[in-house]
Amino acid sequence: MAPKKRVVKRRDAAQLSAAGLRLWAPWRYEYLRSVRSDHQACIFCFGKLSEARRRERLVLFENRDVLVMLNKYPYNNGHVMVAPRSHVASPELLARADRAVLGDAVAASIKAMRASLHPAAFNVGANLGLAAGAGFAEHMHWHIVPRWVGDNNFMPVLASTRVLSQSLEDSYEQLRPIFKNLGAELS
Repeated sequence: MAPKKRVVKRRDAAQLSAAGLRLWAPWRYEYLRSVRSDHQACIFCFGKLSEARRRERLVLFENRDVLVMLNKYPYNNGHVMVAPRSHVASPELLARADRAVLGDAVAASIKAMRASLHPAAFNVGANLGLAAGAGFAEHMHWHIVPRWVGDNNFMPVLASTRVLSQSLEDSYEQLRPIFKNLGAELS
């Protein structure tokens, strides 16, 4: 029996063959190779970082309790992740004081991004567990995604592709000076 052809249905009821549709993302290979080669690696667990390593890992802020880093594969520009330094899979596994610090870090991150990026809104949430979509299910973290009116255009609908208006390097350069002082907000 021949394989069934995939068909994409459009809103106008026209049908297109999906056989030739491809989205090339060669930069993901480095990530996939690193995950396969080191199953113990956790992007949130690290020691002291040099400024060069911090930039390479996109870490905007860290102290002994929490860290904030840009998402290397963002949903939108300015997409950050806020994680506890404790390697736990879910918030109920944190001590009450650690949950409070994590919540304060989320609020301080939103405040910093609101002042710097001037978004119209934010999506804030966590994917707890692989089935929920967590890429690093063993280390819980919050996603904060700034949103602007019109940031979601025709590209996701027509080509299943997101267009980001700012590079990760530019996002880092814009946010790092603001997040450097995040510790004052958490004291």
